[in-house]
Amino acid sequence: MRNIFSPDDLDPRKRKRFNIPWKKLFKIFGIIVAVLVLATIGVFAYFFKDLPDPGKINNRFIAESTKIYDRTGTHLLYDVHGEEKRTQIAFSQMPDVLKYATISLEDQDFYSHHGIKFTSIVRSMLADIIHLGKAQGGSTITQQFVKNSLLSNEKTLIRKVKEVILSLELETKFSKDDILAMYLNEIPYGSNAYGIEAAAQTFFGKSAKDLTLDESAVIASLPQATTYYSPYGSHTDALIGRKDYALKTMARLGYITQDQANEAINTATLDKIKPQKDIIAAPHFVMYIKDYLQQKYGDQAVEQGGLKVYTTLDWDKQQLAEKVVKDGATKNTATYKAANAGLVAMDPKTGQVLAMVGSKDYFAPSEPAGCISGKNCVFEPNVNVAVSLLQPGSSFKPYVYLTAFEKGFTPETNIWDTDTNFNTADEQPPYDPKNYDGKNSGLMQMKDALARSLNVPAVKTLYLAGVTDSINTARSMGITTLTDPTRYGLSLVLGGGEVKLLDHVNAFSTFATDGIHHPTTAILRIEDSKGTVLEKYNSNQGDKVIDEKYVAMIDYIMSTNSLRAPVFGDKNPLSFDDRAVAAKTGTTNEWRDGWTMGYTPSLAVGVWAGNNDHSTMKQGADGIFVAAPIWRAFMNEALKNTNKEDFPKYEPEDAGKDVLNGKLEMKQELKVCEIPGKNNQYCLASDACPDSKAKKKNFSDTHDILYYVNKDDVRGDPPKNPENDPQFKNWEAGVKSWLKDNGFSTDGAPTDKCQAKDFSKYQISIDSISHSGGDPVTSSSFSISVKISAPYGVKKATISVDGNSISSSSSDSFSASYDVPSGKYNSSLDIKVDATDNNGNSDSKSTSVSTNIPAGP
Repeated sequence: MRNIFSPDDLDPRKRKRFNIPWKKLFKIFGIIVAVLVLATIGVFAYFFKDLPDPGKINNRFIAESTKIYDRTGTHLLYDVHGEEKRTQIAFSQMPDVLKYATISLEDQDFYSHHGIKFTSIVRSMLADIIHLGKAQGGSTITQQFVKNSLLSNEKTLIRKVKEVILSLELETKFSKDDILAMYLNEIPYGSNAYGIEAAAQTFFGKSAKDLTLDESAVIASLPQATTYYSPYGSHTDALIGRKDYALKTMARLGYITQDQANEAINTATLDKIKPQKDIIAAPHFVMYIKDYLQQKYGDQAVEQGGLKVYTTLDWDKQQLAEKVVKDGATKNTATYKAANAGLVAMDPKTGQVLAMVGSKDYFAPSEPAGCISGKNCVFEPNVNVAVSLLQPGSSFKPYVYLTAFEKGFTPETNIWDTDTNFNTADEQPPYDPKNYDGKNSGLMQMKDALARSLNVPAVKTLYLAGVTDSINTARSMGITTLTDPTRYGLSLVLGGGEVKLLDHVNAFSTFATDGIHHPTTAILRIEDSKGTVLEKYNSNQGDKVIDEKYVAMIDYIMSTNSLRAPVFGDKNPLSFDDRAVAAKTGTTNEWRDGWTMGYTPSLAVGVWAGNNDHSTMKQGADGIFVAAPIWRAFMNEALKNTNKEDFPKYEPEDAGKDVLNGKLEMKQELKVCEIPGKNNQYCLASDACPDSKAKKKNFSDTHDILYYVNKDDVRGDPPKNPENDPQFKNWEAGVKSWLKDNGFSTDGAPTDKCQAKDFSKYQISIDSISHSGGDPVTSSSFSISVKISAPYGVKKATISVDGNSISSSSSDSFSASYDVPSGKYNSSLDIKVDATDNNGNSDSKSTSVSTNIPAGP
C-alpha cells in the first residue's frame, strides 16, 4: 500500500506545517469498519444458516417426566423419568422469590441487557485463551438457556458464536418473562431434576409454587454445579454458603428486606430436604401403576411424555397400611419366623385400590444378607406380594360354600365332619385331609364348618359344589388366576391353587357389595402434558354376578362371632362388637402362608404373612396369629369415624329336606336291654328285662349327605341308588367309623319291647341253704341262711321247717334262727325255701338236717 505520509512531512526541519489528512483517515477507518462489519455479517451468515430457529423453540419436543399422584392430586408418589425428570409449569406458578434468587446468582442485569453482555464475553474469551479453551465464561440467563436447550455443551469458540447469535435473536422474539420461564422450566438442578417444578418435588416434596424463601435460595444455588452442591452430596456446607450469598444479594438488590434474608439464613433448610428413598412413596403401588402405563403407552411416553396420573390411592390409608405391616412383620419375625407381610385395601363399591403394601419395607436389604433371590430369601423388599402368586389356604373356602349355596344347599345343611378318604381309586394313596387340630366333630351344619374353618367338611362341600363351578364363581368375583380348572382337584378348597392378594381382595369386595363385581382399578385419570385426558375412570353399576340372597348367607356366617368362637374363642381379632364385619382366615400346609381377609360394605382388606421363599414359619403360625393382628390394626384405624353399615339380613328358608334344614338327628338315646345270646342286639327295656341289665344307649341310623341328596339336583328327590356316587362308600365308611368310635350303635335302633322268653336265663334261683351247728345239729337252737339270685329282685322269700314258716324276707340274702322242739331231738328236720321275684318268677328248694341233741335230765 502506498504510504500516505511523505518524508518531508516527518522531518521537522523541513516541515513548515503539519496537516492531518482527515479525509484519508476517515476513508481508511470506514474501509476497516466496513470490512469488519462485512466479516461479522459473513461470520454470522455462515453460522446462521445452520442454527435452529429460536422462534420455534416452543414447538420443539421437550422430554417431561410422568407424575404419579394419589387420589387427591396433592401427594406426588413418584416422578417417572428417563435421563431427565421434568415438569413444565406456567410463569405465574413460579414463586417470585425463586425468580429473584436465580437472577441474583446468575444474571443480575437480566432485565436490562439484550441477551448478551459484551464485558462478560470478552472476559470469557480472554479466560479461554489463557486457559487454552478450558475456562468457563460468564453467560447471561438467555445464553444459558440457549446453550442448554438449543446447543451442545461443547466449549469451543464456534459454539460460543452460535450462542451469542441465538441469544440476540431470542431476545427479539420473546419477552424477558418468557425467556426466564423457559430457563426455569429446563435448567438442570441435579438428581435428574430438570426445571424448578421437578427440583421442588425432588428435594422438598412440594410444588414450586409452595416453596419458601430459604428453599428457593437453595434450589437457585444448584445449577452452577449440580453435583458439587447436591443436597445429597458431601459439600452441603458449600451449598448453605451459596444459599446465604444468594439471600444477601437479594437483599442488596432490593428484592427482599434484610430481615427476610436473615430469617431465611437462620432457617435449617437442609433439615427439610427429602431423604432420597422418599422420592418414591407407596413404592409397590407406584411400580404397579408404572407397569400398567408402560404396557399401555410404552416406555418413551412414560419416561418423556409428561403424563399426569391420578391414582385411586388414599394417602392416609396407605400410610396406615405401611405402618401396620411393618410393625406386624417385625413381631412375626421374632415370634413366628415370618419375615414379610403385605396388605391391600379396596373400596368394594368401586373396585378402587385404596392402599397397597407389597412388603414390610421396600428400601430395606434382603434377608438374610447375601441370599439368592427367589431361592432362600425369606424377605425380598422389592417383590410385591400383593400381585405375587400365593396359596390362599382356607381363605378360599367362602367361594366354594357360596357355589354350594347357589346350587340349593343352605347354611343349615347337615354335613359330617369325619375322617374320610376322598380317593376313590384303590390303587392310589389315600387323600384324607385333617382338620387343624386333627380331630373331627361329627354331624354339624355347613355354617359351623365354614366359620370354624374345618377342612373335611370343606372338601366335601367342594365335591358337592363342583371344582369347575367353584372356580368359575371365584373368577366371576375377581380372581384372575385358576384359568385351567382341569389342573385342580378337591385340595383346591384348602388352598391348592394360587391367587393374588389383589385379586383376592377384589373378589371379597364382591361379597361386600351383595354380589356386584367392580373390576380392580387403580387409576382415576391420566392426562398428557397438554392436559388432554387420555384415560378416565368411569363409575358404573358393576356386574351382578351372584344373587344377593346367597351372598347374605356368606355375610351371615363370616360376621357371626358365635359361629367361629368354638375354635377362635369369643375374643378374637375377627370380632367387632359395634359394627358388621365379615372375615375369614387361611393357613397353608406346613405354615407357609397366613391370611386374613375381611370386609364391611364399604371397605375390603386382605393381609398375607409369610416368607418370600415360601419357607415354613414356626409351627402354629396360623393366619389368626400372623395375619389377623395386622388386619385388625388396619381396620381399627380405617373404620374410625365412618358410618356403620349392615349386611343384608339372612333369613333361613325351608329347603324341603331335613338334611338341608339342619334337622337331621345324629342320635337317639334309648333305654334298652341287650338280648341274651344275641351279640349287639337290643330290645326296648320292659318288665321282661331286669333293671340291672337295662341301660341307656345311643343309636344312629343317619347317613352322610349323599344318601339324602343328589348333588346335581339338590332340591329334587333323594337318590334311589346313592351308592352309585363314587364318593358315597368312602363317606359312609367315615360316618360309621366315627359313630362307633364315639359309642354309637349303627345297627339300627330297636323298636320292640323285651319279651320274657328272651330273658329266661334271668329266672329267680335259690343258690344255697345253709345252717349253723354242724351236721348233725347238736344244739337246740341254730340258724338257717339263704342266698338267692334274682335279677328282677326278690319279692318274697320264706323259710319253712317241717312245713311251718319261720321267717320271710324280700332280700336275696337273709338268715333266721330256729329252736328245735324237744320232740325233734335225735331226729331230722325238713327245711324248705320258697322265693318269688318281682317279675312273677318263683323257685323252691329243700334240704334235710339231722339232729343229735341229748335229752335233758
